Amino acid sequence: MAKESTHNKDFEQQLSELETLVEHMENGDISLENSLKSFEQGIKLARSCQKSLKEAELKVKILLSADNAELSDFEE
Repeated sequence: MAKESTHNKDFEQQLSELETLVEHMENGDISLENSLKSFEQGIKLARSCQKSLKEAELKVKILLSADNAELSDFEE
C-alpha cells in the first residue's frame, strides 16, 4: 500500500483503494495489526471520498442556481 497522501489522489483512485482494503479485510487473510492499519487507512479514504462528493454536490448546486450569473472558482 502506497504512503501517498489522500489529498494527492483523485476520487476514483481513493475509492478503488478503499474497495481493495475492504476485500482484504473481508477475506481475513491479514493479521490483526495489518487489519487495524487497513481499517485506519480505510476511514481516512472514506472521509476523503465523502468530502470530495460534498464538494462536487456544492459545485453542482452553485451551477444550477446561477441564473446567467458570472461563475467563479470554487473555494472551500
